Amino acid sequence: MSGSDEFGDIARRFAPLSFGAPEALGLLDDAAVIAARPGFDLVITQDALVEGVHFIPHERADRVAQKLLRTNLSDLAAKGAQPYGCFLSISWPSHYDDAARDLFAAALKTDLAHYGLALFGGDTTSTPGPLTASLTALGWVKAGGMVRRAGAKAGDLICVSGTIGDAFLGLRLARGEDLGLSAADQTFLLDRYHCPQPRLDLRGALLGHAKAAADVSDGLVADCGHIARASGLGLTLDLDKMPLSAAARRWVELAPDPAKALLGLATGGDDYEIACAIAPGSLQAVSAATGEARTALTMIGRFEAAPEVDVRIYGDRLEIAEAGYQHR
Repeated sequence: MSGSDEFGDIARRFAPLSFGAPEALGLLDDAAVIAARPGFDLVITQDALVEGVHFIPHERADRVAQKLLRTNLSDLAAKGAQPYGCFLSISWPSHYDDAARDLFAAALKTDLAHYGLALFGGDTTSTPGPLTASLTALGWVKAGGMVRRAGAKAGDLICVSGTIGDAFLGLRLARGEDLGLSAADQTFLLDRYHCPQPRLDLRGALLGHAKAAADVSDGLVADCGHIARASGLGLTLDLDKMPLSAAARRWVELAPDPAKALLGLATGGDDYEIACAIAPGSLQAVSAATGEARTALTMIGRFEAAPEVDVRIYGDRLEIAEAGYQHR
């Protein structure tokens, strides 16, 4: 993209997304200025989306914008951080025309306003390759208070928010598969795939009670395994306890092999729920804390001193070829 085109693109589409935040300097500079906030740590996370890898080719631009922001907010949610601002870098291919780019900016503006963030800066370019977008999100947490992946202890309970596997099924529907479900179930599952819901409402419960946490992006088994590995532990997961939506449960009931179906949901990824370690004695307090939020936590297993990952359904151990999405 030429210099004049780039600056015009920023001025027209993205400067309004700063909402006048002084840190952004009107998106007229090459950098932003963020003042220190005494008593707080600045949490920084970054995720990228590549067309054909993280979303289907020629996806609607508004869906790409929503997914890009919300996947980053999911990481902040798992850390117990309060969203603050973000930086955007995007490389536009020619098949995303002016109308698509306007749609992207409009959807991003709506979501930024909804979640209380401002755009502080970034970069726009053109590319002969697929659409590639990267967003860096910033959030505040009280000094020393961020919930890390490491920190679980043997005997801690594994809890997960919301429901698992909906986006995995939604992706299959988006690719044109027939899952034998009703139109209403298909609409629900497609929405769960296209429009993740970052569990920011669990921030208080996580800060008060979680000893470790991660968002479930690669798959439930994989991301619980990430917590275990960071904490020097193993785990036991009981997939029969895994929380399912009514639509996902109906799909499992239709499957010729329900155990294999449950494992598919647990390893499919894109859930953007929160998996966390809770001390057994804190379970009642966590239930009370999540009762004030919109999202429940369900106990699905336990962290173990032995390093093995043990996944079971009704007590029967399963063999797992892939625990989740592989970043190759």
